[in-house]
Amino acid sequence: MRVYVPLTLPGLAAAHQAGEIGPGPLTAYGVTPGLREWYVSDDIEELEYAALSRAAAASLRLIAGNPDIARRRVVVAVDVPDGAAVADPDRSLDASSLGEVRIASSVALRDAAAVHVDADEAEEDVTAAAAALGAADLGDDDAQFAVDGAEDHELLWFGIQEIPNLIG
Repeated sequence: MRVYVPLTLPGLAAAHQAGEIGPGPLTAYGVTPGLREWYVSDDIEELEYAALSRAAAASLRLIAGNPDIARRRVVVAVDVPDGAAVADPDRSLDASSLGEVRIASSVALRDAAAVHVDADEAEEDVTAAAAALGAADLGDDDAQFAVDGAEDHELLWFGIQEIPNLIG
């Protein structure tokens, strides 16, 4: 199963140094039954993009919680064995946890398929989104507009061999 693990640039650097993303348990995002039902699509590419987008939103939350780190969202796409990523059946249709899965242990970075990172030009919008996230959660429309501004940026695709250049 392909899952998308939200990180930050320092988190990616730590994973690169350790050779693994962890320790577990890890929160990731994947194509779960709840995600399939919510997006009403049979197109696996659309569903995987939705899971990647959910992970990007989770990365934004990690960034918002730490004002001292780079304002670029990071998501690592990892292939894990079937059954290793488990969705909480009690929250499967909860909009805040769509696609969310738990992985019990760390994941070897060599199992990563790709790394997705914001381009440099997204930093201003990601910074604004991170600052506005709390207000957006409380229903502030202007703050939600700022959060949506970050989501308008597509994450760039990088091979795992490019990680040293990303964290450099």
